[in-house]
Amino acid sequence: MLDITFYVFVGITLLQLVYYLGIFGKFAFAKAQTVTPKKIPVSVIVCAKNQADKVRAFVPLLATQDYPDYEIVLIDDASSDETLDIFEDFEKQYPQLIRLVKVENNEAFWANKKYALTLGIKAARKEYLLFTDGDCYPVSKDWITHMSSRFTMSKTIVLWYGAYEKVKSSFLNKIIRFDAVLMATQYFSWAKLGRPYTGEGRNLAYKREEFFKVNGFIDHMNVRLGEDSLFINQAAHKKNTSVCYTPESFTYCEAKKTFKEWFAQKRRHDFTVAFFKPFDKLHLKLHNLSIVLFFVLIIALFAFQYNWMFMVPVIALRYLCCWIAFGYSAAKLKEKDVTYWFPILEIIVIFTKMNAFFTNMFSKPVHWK
Repeated sequence: MLDITFYVFVGITLLQLVYYLGIFGKFAFAKAQTVTPKKIPVSVIVCAKNQADKVRAFVPLLATQDYPDYEIVLIDDASSDETLDIFEDFEKQYPQLIRLVKVENNEAFWANKKYALTLGIKAARKEYLLFTDGDCYPVSKDWITHMSSRFTMSKTIVLWYGAYEKVKSSFLNKIIRFDAVLMATQYFSWAKLGRPYTGEGRNLAYKREEFFKVNGFIDHMNVRLGEDSLFINQAAHKKNTSVCYTPESFTYCEAKKTFKEWFAQKRRHDFTVAFFKPFDKLHLKLHNLSIVLFFVLIIALFAFQYNWMFMVPVIALRYLCCWIAFGYSAAKLKEKDVTYWFPILEIIVIFTKMNAFFTNMFSKPVHWK
């Protein structure tokens, strides 16, 4: 019986190697991207709700982008703080650059970000749409330039990386950034394999026509979460999707400050995954399950004193390969410091995900608004 358990353990380990080397390696070991500037018309769409302090600091960074043909569409999503007043001031300061969309709550779309984004997309005058949130900022004045460089006649959706600010001496911050790197590695890699399934709404771009091809968010408007991920899961495919991971293309935002807040975020993400296409749900859940089984079988085999001389090489091989692949991904995304904590952070993240999954079985996550 123990021998069978060991063979299952070896099989699970091999599945992990397929994920990290065969799939995630498509991004981890990819060459650095080059940028060929283009001058396509771009609308930068920023949706904010009750983020007065953030938009006051970050909108000027958008208004000083080194790009010849763009506008900024500021969406105030029925804020109750000073966000709208600040947006109106910016509209007066940059009258040729900024357009303002004021969203009022209504009974049919109460506190639904998808409704606010739809109004912003319809108000945009440019053909190519670049999305970020009111609490995010681009790392470079060439942010738009790097985005536009990935568009072609056929590639009309571009997936980017939305990073979190580093907080010195914060272990929770390392956990969150580790999770962000793993998620980005997954969606970049599957996109490179021709199976794009999600994107990060804090840093995402697509041509306007892609939005209307699928009637916008209409098929999942009743789901208050996942405006970015569900749209990409529906609209993106091998022929129309590209990725951009140049450091100048990153956006940054503040990470959650407590484990409770981050866990709530993971619950919302897990809830959204339930609406993905069957294949996408399968490969995500299979990856998570394989990691859980890897640890469970290690504990079981050692508990029953299985020959450690057979166990240790398998464990060492798995960690060596996965650690290397993850390290290359983290280096591309300028998150190299989280690589050093890989074994510990992996355990924390995977069991947090499992906890979120089981918690969602008994109650729905609270909408972020």
